[in-house]
Amino acid sequence: MSSKILKYKADYRTFAFVAIYYLSAYLCLLNTQAIYTHGGVLGIFFLCAFVCVMSFICAVAVHNTIHCPIFYDKTHNKLFQYVLSLAYGYSVSSYVPGHNFSHHKEVQTAKDGMRTTKLRFKWNFLNQLLFFFFVTSAILTAEKRWTQKMKNVKKEWYNQWLTEMILVHGVKIGTLFIDPIGSILFIWIPHVYAAWGIVSTNMWQHDGCDVDHKYNHSRTFTGPLLNFLTMNNGYHGAHHDRPSLHWSLLPAYHEENIAPYIHPNLNQKSLFIYLWKANIYPGKRLNYDGTPFILPPEVDDIDWVADVMVSDKKHAFDFGAESATVNQILNTTDQTLQDAS
Repeated sequence: MSSKILKYKADYRTFAFVAIYYLSAYLCLLNTQAIYTHGGVLGIFFLCAFVCVMSFICAVAVHNTIHCPIFYDKTHNKLFQYVLSLAYGYSVSSYVPGHNFSHHKEVQTAKDGMRTTKLRFKWNFLNQLLFFFFVTSAILTAEKRWTQKMKNVKKEWYNQWLTEMILVHGVKIGTLFIDPIGSILFIWIPHVYAAWGIVSTNMWQHDGCDVDHKYNHSRTFTGPLLNFLTMNNGYHGAHHDRPSLHWSLLPAYHEENIAPYIHPNLNQKSLFIYLWKANIYPGKRLNYDGTPFILPPEVDDIDWVADVMVSDKKHAFDFGAESATVNQILNTTDQTLQDAS
């Protein structure tokens, strides 16, 4: 299951995907003119699309590592967050407040800045397409409040976040001086796509689900190709049940603890077929059981940051690379903490 450095050998796949991103993105950046000369606009388009996909996969790795850091050693996890930040295009640590605390703790409520009910278009395709743009402001507002709080109560986390931000934006701006066109095509656009893609998963994972139900709170996709490329992130019901569980263990957890009890409409095999039906044809916004989706009244976001007690052991696995510090303070075992979460 584990190696001397990695907690799970499955994360060699994570390394492979990250390496492919770096090779493709920066080789394309350095050879933009040659790509255009030999492949024309079509060559540029396909390579840009490929780098977009790889950056999105790295965004999935970001999601995984803030829930379950992949190394035993805290320093290794901190360094890997720098690597992932440059592949994702934004600070890995910044993913912690909006996702681990707002979304996971307060899913689909007024404290969840990424709740799907913010999107209210009649044509469901627009809800999926534009979700990222409607929730970004709330995500950034919460991030600002969170980082100011961490500056006072968890300085090491704040320093990690600040270093990642400086590194990412310094490198991204620096690539503009190497080749501005190449930088836009192979660095900036893929990073925007990665952010759009990873945030937009909320729509197809939670819209129309029953957040108060023990099993029907999330939509699961079991297709093998999807889960190979996204490191089992199709198993979203299992992930919400056990957020700190390593991604390689999600299919087994799903089969034992979710699949026997979940509504069959929430146990989908093909993401493509689901998105086609939900957004294209017939394109109706429905509840998980097939009944019409009725939008609740619009509500303002509620600030959740002030309510978080950093020392509470239920948050021990929620700080990304800094989770190791919490574990040491609590002086208890991983399993005990996982049970508490």
